[in-house]
Amino acid sequence: MILVDTSALVDSLTGPRRSATRLRALIEDGERLVVPSLVLYEWRRGPRLEEELAAQEALFPSRDALPFGPPEAAQASELYRQLSRARGREIDLAIAAHAILQGAALWTLDPRDFEDLPGVELVPPNR
Repeated sequence: MILVDTSALVDSLTGPRRSATRLRALIEDGERLVVPSLVLYEWRRGPRLEEELAAQEALFPSRDALPFGPPEAAQASELYRQLSRARGREIDLAIAAHAILQGAALWTLDPRDFEDLPGVELVPPNR
């Protein structure tokens, strides 16, 4: 299972769609891709075109987004307490909590946002 971060979603579905080929390859490889509701929040708050929103709904229906509930809150707060510089990273920590609890690798284009988080496995760049 692969959890899709906002950076990968944006880069796959907007503008020049630089990561669309990678997204397609992951799907063709049979990977199960999931999106947390917090990623949808970050995604939808940006300026999105109707066709971009339609593509997101076709690939990652909002109704299937992983909810942020008590287990994720507990995991994210544990990550927060473990870091010396966690302030301002709350959403990233919540997304990472989803990946940890789901046993999923995290596909992000911003690996520095997550590489210091214990228990987070990042999708390798060329996977």
